[in-house]
Amino acid sequence: MSKLYIVPTPIGNLEDITFRAVRILKEVDFILAEDTRTSGKLLKHLNICTRMYAHHKFNEHAAVEKVISRLQNGETAALISDAGTPAISDPGYLVVRNCIDAGIGVECLPGPTAFVPALVTAGLPNDKFCFEGFLPVKKGRKTRFEFLQEETRTMVFYESPHRLTKTLGQLSEYLGEDRNAAVCREISKLHEETVRGTLQELFVHFSDKPPKGEIVLIVNGKKD
Repeated sequence: MSKLYIVPTPIGNLEDITFRAVRILKEVDFILAEDTRTSGKLLKHLNICTRMYAHHKFNEHAAVEKVISRLQNGETAALISDAGTPAISDPGYLVVRNCIDAGIGVECLPGPTAFVPALVTAGLPNDKFCFEGFLPVKKGRKTRFEFLQEETRTMVFYESPHRLTKTLGQLSEYLGEDRNAAVCREISKLHEETVRGTLQELFVHFSDKPPKGEIVLIVNGKKD
């Protein structure tokens, strides 16, 4: 039976992949990968020889029709990103939506995603939270900060290392310097680190010590 499997892959430690994920990647007819070079290293490590095709933000609109056609003809496919769960700040939504519209089954396996361990280790309230992903780089950035001033839930952001101090400074300006936050860096990797403090303290820390690697920023919401 045709089906699209959404398969999370490790965000750091290769041992984080599940037995089920490995089995699915071996059994499907083809794999859609964000970067075939990056995923090729993982598949080689896992002794998986399934045929891979590039599926990223630059070609997904052109490729989705062919993917749907193959699935409608009875094939099965797995969608993977460079790391973590596809469609979370990565390509994936478009092919999932088109599969649903075409009546093709979609199944997402549980597995690695960066913001969950960051949210838990931050030590901030996590009974309610909102995932903001990457903030706008230019257009709409100021508007987003203004909107988030009234957010009472804990906020989760993805950020690049070269923009982190700028973002911390702007969040301090809009949300208040004493707002508690945490920067989680290189989750599940050798140099994993979580730095906690106020937005101002984190701004000073990372201004003196520029960060490297993948970053998740957790910010406490406005008190009711």
